[in-house]
Amino acid sequence: MEAIASSIRIDHVTRYRDGAISTADDDLAREEPLEIRARGRAVSVTMRTPGHDEELAVGFLLSEGLVRRREDVLNVEPCDRNDEGNLLNVLLAPDVYVDFEKLTRHVFASSSCGLCGRATIEAVRGQFKPIENDLRVSPAVLLALPDVMRAEQETFDRTGGLHAAGLFTVAGELIVLREDVGRHNAVDKVLGHALMNGIDAGQHVLLVSGRLSFEILQKALAAGVAIVAAVSAPSSLAVEFARENGQTLIGFLRQGRMNVYSHEERLK
Repeated sequence: MEAIASSIRIDHVTRYRDGAISTADDDLAREEPLEIRARGRAVSVTMRTPGHDEELAVGFLLSEGLVRRREDVLNVEPCDRNDEGNLLNVLLAPDVYVDFEKLTRHVFASSSCGLCGRATIEAVRGQFKPIENDLRVSPAVLLALPDVMRAEQETFDRTGGLHAAGLFTVAGELIVLREDVGRHNAVDKVLGHALMNGIDAGQHVLLVSGRLSFEILQKALAAGVAIVAAVSAPSSLAVEFARENGQTLIGFLRQGRMNVYSHEERLK
C-alpha cells in the first residue's frame, strides 16, 4: 500500500454526468522527475511514477550496458543534498568500467519516449549479443498472462493512467509486476528487480500492457529476455530488431488470440 500511496495524488475534479455537475476527489498517477547518477555523474533524467526507484535506476543502467551482473552494483543511495527524493546515485563496483562519452541516451528522457535522443540505432544494435537459448512456452500459458497481469494492476485500477510490465515463468507464474506512466520505466523497474534479486530474466517471459517499441526490445535484449509479449501492437522496427537478435516477439496478446512476429519456434 505504501508504494501505491507514493504513486497517486488525490486532486479535485468537476464531473459532468447526464447534464448534472458535481465535484469529487480523483486519483491521479504521479509523474515526477528522477535523476539517475552513476559514480556521482548524471546519466539520465526521466519522468516517472515514484516507487521502486532503485529498481528503475539499476534497470536503466542495465539497458544502457553500464552494468551486466548483480555484482556490478554495490548500492543505490539517495543524494543527501536532495530533499525531494528525486535523485539517486548508483554505487558501482570498482572494476566496472564506465565510458560516459559513449552513452547512447541524452540526459533527458520523457515518460512516453525513452528512446528520444539516442545517438543511433546502430549503436544500440551493436552493444548486445543476439539471444541463443532453447526456452519454450505453451500458447495456453501465454494467453492466460494478460488476465494475471491485469488483476495485479492496483494503481491502474485507481488512476487508469499507468502502463505495466510483468515478468513470468514459462509456467505462467508472475514473478514481479511494476507500473509507471512510462512503458520503458515499467520495464526498467522489472528488469532492475530481476538483476538486484539474482533472477535470470533470460528464463522468463516479459509482458507489457501497451505497444512494443524498439526500445523495449532493446532493454529485453540487454537482460537476455528471449520471449517478449504485448497486449497491443509492435512497431515495425521492434519486429525487425527481434528477428535480428533471436527474440520471440508476440503482439495483440488478448482475448484468446495473439500474433507471433518472430522466432515462433519457442512456442511449444
